[in-house]
Amino acid sequence: MPPRPHAPRSGGLFGDAEPSPKPAAYRANIDGGSRGNPGPAAYGAVIRDPGGEIVAKLKKYIGRTTNNVAEYYGLIAVLDYAQSHSIRTLRIESDSELLVKQMRGQYKVKSGDLKPLFERAKKMSQGLESFRIDHVYREQNREADVLVNEALDETAGRPTNAATAKPPEPSRSNSEPRKIRARYSNGVLEPLEPLDLPEGTEVEILLKLRPKP
Repeated sequence: MPPRPHAPRSGGLFGDAEPSPKPAAYRANIDGGSRGNPGPAAYGAVIRDPGGEIVAKLKKYIGRTTNNVAEYYGLIAVLDYAQSHSIRTLRIESDSELLVKQMRGQYKVKSGDLKPLFERAKKMSQGLESFRIDHVYREQNREADVLVNEALDETAGRPTNAATAKPPEPSRSNSEPRKIRARYSNGVLEPLEPLDLPEGTEVEILLKLRPKP
């Protein structure tokens, strides 16, 4: 019995043209945070190419706002980077369950502060050929979290207007006592001026309560 002829393969002389392969996805880890919620806030993002190489690290202090607003700013910053660098396929990883589920349509956006940010991020994501956003645990998002804290530490206590900037204070010995002001909010004691201390420095705190104005 003669062998049955094979069906023409896709893309052959008479077969259907093969669909062009989708470009491999870039991946970005994003994070946003505030000290006080609301409080001084920043976002951070690490963007990798399809081969896993880091192509960009983004971080920015955005003023006084909430964690959730900062998370959306991080997402929009990555989407803007994708647009300006002709990235068409993007996968986002975030440890914010709220952000991820809102972008997936699983949660409604009720906050007036978040709604315009959500609408902007949604519109930008729909302009990509492929967009995916996943929730990851904080441990898997550590690099982006580090950038958030760097942005906050770099800006803490510094005036935003250069015209009002004060000259730097004289350097002090690490062992010399210093008096600084701090604010207690949501279980966190937040210094109101830069400390400029090496990582891991231990300090003693003498509390003196000041009446609210």
